[in-house]
Amino acid sequence: MRRRTALALAAALALTATGCADPARNDPPATGASSAAAAYPVTVGTVTLAARPEKIISLSPTVTEMLFAIGAGPQVAAVDDQSTYPAGTPVTDLSGFKPNAESVASRQPDLVVLSTDTNRVVEQLTALKVPTFVAPAATTLDDTYRQITELGALTGHPAEAAALTQRMKDDITKITAGLPQRAEPLSYYYELDPTYYSVTSKTFVGSIMSSLGLQSVADAADADNKAGGYPQLSQEALVGADPDVIFLADTKCCQQSAATVKARKGWAGITAVKTGQIVELDDDIASRWGPRVVDLVRTVADAVAKVPA
Repeated sequence: MRRRTALALAAALALTATGCADPARNDPPATGASSAAAAYPVTVGTVTLAARPEKIISLSPTVTEMLFAIGAGPQVAAVDDQSTYPAGTPVTDLSGFKPNAESVASRQPDLVVLSTDTNRVVEQLTALKVPTFVAPAATTLDDTYRQITELGALTGHPAEAAALTQRMKDDITKITAGLPQRAEPLSYYYELDPTYYSVTSKTFVGSIMSSLGLQSVADAADADNKAGGYPQLSQEALVGADPDVIFLADTKCCQQSAATVKARKGWAGITAVKTGQIVELDDDIASRWGPRVVDLVRTVADAVAKVPA
C-alpha cells in the first residue's frame, strides 16, 4: 500500500563541489573554500535563509541522497523512515508520506526539505517559523540537476552541487555513447509491482528509457495520461504486447525475480522471457531520482546493449 501511495504521489506531482566522489555511491565530495565562502542570505524559490543551515531535516529519500552527495551530510540532523541510503543516515520515525508538522518542528530544524506538501505541512511549518523547501518528484533529468543545484545553494555547497551534476552528465554521456543504433526502438515492460502497474514514456523513468532507445508497452494504456503515467496493465495486454525487455522494479518490495516471471502462467511465449532479457533492478535506485540515477541508466544501457541490433 505504501508503494502504491508513493506512485500516486509521483503521478500527481508530474501533472501539476570539486571533490572526486563517486555519485553512484553518494560519497560526500571533499569540501573546499567554496562552501565556506557561500554567501548568505540565500533565496531559492520562496525560501530565504539568513545563514547556513546546520540542522536539516529531510523527509524525502531522494533529497537525503542529494544532500549527502553534495557534502551536506554533516548538516543533516534527521531523515524520514524511508531514507536508508547512504549508510549511517540519521533515520527516525518521521514520515515523508504524511508529515506531522508538530513532530518535525519539535526537533528545532533550521531547514526542512520534503517532496510533497501533504497535510498542508508547509503552511503549518511556515507558521511555526521553520523554513521549508519542497523538491517535488522529478519528471526529467533536468529536474534532478536543478534540485541538486538548489540544495547546493541552500546548504552552502554550490560548487559541490555543480561538480556533482557535471559528473552525472559526463557519466551518462559515456554510458550511452556506445549503444547500438536501431531502426525501431525496443519495447519494454517496467514492473512496479506484481499487479502489473507500470510506467509510460511520459514519466521520469520513461524519459530515461526513451533516451536509451526503448518504448514502453504501457503507453497505449494511458494515452490520455489520466493515470498520470502509471497505469495498471492486464496480463492479457502484457502478453499481447510481447515486450523485448522486462525490467523488475519490485525485487525488494515484492520478491520478484527473473525466476518468478518465467514461472508466470502464459508468459513463456513473451520475447523477453524466451531470450532471457529480464532485468532485476534495485527498487530504491529505480525510485530515487537523485545521484544514483546514473546507476539506473548504466543498468538499463547494459541490458539494451545485450539485445541484438
